[in-house]
Amino acid sequence: MATPEERLAELGLTLPEVVPPLAAYVPAVRTGDYVYTSGQLPLVNGELGVVGKVGAEVSAEEAKEQARICAVNALAAIKALVGDLSQVVRIVKVAGFVASAPGFTGQPQVLNGASELLGEVFGEAGRHARSAVGVAVLPLDAAVEVEVIAEIR
Repeated sequence: MATPEERLAELGLTLPEVVPPLAAYVPAVRTGDYVYTSGQLPLVNGELGVVGKVGAEVSAEEAKEQARICAVNALAAIKALVGDLSQVVRIVKVAGFVASAPGFTGQPQVLNGASELLGEVFGEAGRHARSAVGVAVLPLDAAVEVEVIAEIR
């Protein structure tokens, strides 16, 4: 059975360096058997690929890809804290925030970008509870932000 890192490689993905916090917080915290990530933006090499509201400047499909990038960044934060993604027993919960234009109601489909990636990487252990919330604006005018709670060995 492939490790999570091997599955990421099969998907053509590599985990980036953890993005330094934008304010007074840390990227992830472990307490007991759980790791809680801070909200992860879809930064690639320190830059946002798209900015704006989903349903206006950003399409739902673009936002779904941004959610996938957020999940990759969350996995990087988890790995930096525990050393190896094989330590993940299961993804427990994902909370996603979508900067939404008035009338946009496709937040769950946008967050599928993160959820589907976690399923691809962890299989059944990647299935999780989730919240998908529309918000007025996100840091740096990002379209999506994702938090992950993972159970660790």
